[in-house]
Amino acid sequence: MAIIEIKNLDFAYNGEAVLKDVNLAVRQKDFVAIIGPNGGGKTTLLKLMLGLLTPEKGTVRVDGKSPQEASPCIGYVPQDVHTNRSFPITAIDVVLMGTLDPKNRLSRRTAANRRDALKALKRMEMDAHADKKIGTLSGGQRQRVFIARALVSAPKLLLLDEPTASIDTKGQADFYRLLRELNQDITVLVVSHDLLVISRYVKSVACVNKKLHYHDQAEITGDMLETMYPCIVEEVCPVELVAHGLPHRVLSDHEKQPQ
Repeated sequence: MAIIEIKNLDFAYNGEAVLKDVNLAVRQKDFVAIIGPNGGGKTTLLKLMLGLLTPEKGTVRVDGKSPQEASPCIGYVPQDVHTNRSFPITAIDVVLMGTLDPKNRLSRRTAANRRDALKALKRMEMDAHADKKIGTLSGGQRQRVFIARALVSAPKLLLLDEPTASIDTKGQADFYRLLRELNQDITVLVVSHDLLVISRYVKSVACVNKKLHYHDQAEITGDMLETMYPCIVEEVCPVELVAHGLPHRVLSDHEKQPQ
């Protein structure tokens, strides 16, 4: 069963088309990179999956339900998580926010909530930093805390929008390694520009620029991804053209060494 099913979806802002005739089926425990040019509709697509926006045409189903009904099974890390560095909130306080019942914001946090929060931090290798102020952590560490906040409710689906924008190259590799481990239990969709890094970890790729082309294969070379990213998607995605002339596999580290 697909955890995400999008059929014949159109969406526009103020009458200007952003997404057009989008169809997508994401199987459970897939790891999907969503790539494409700025303004191509990637973030809008995530918001439609979250139920924050409503399509003008077509349907979005998550775990067989509407996005609003499925919201308890969705974890989300937005593109810009703005944090006041001087605000005295700890990492575990941030994660505990994910335990709040949206229907009862005044609900008390329990000992079980704290155990769940610590478990989520440990999963992201951040439990040793639980009582540190969020403003003292590095960009990569903060992102791990925000993912722990998304994980504390035990979601089936994790959506991330440009999660490594403030992380250095080495940190990006470590970050995606953790996402790959999470993917053993959770379906992961990541909007990313880190094409050469993320290509080592994903199982499939969706190229979005108003229309969507889905490539259900993991063995995509860096050259193919570089061609895919700036593409303007019309009826044929350039990846399909490039694929005829390139091997459908990722080069080994040995092959990448200069001769």
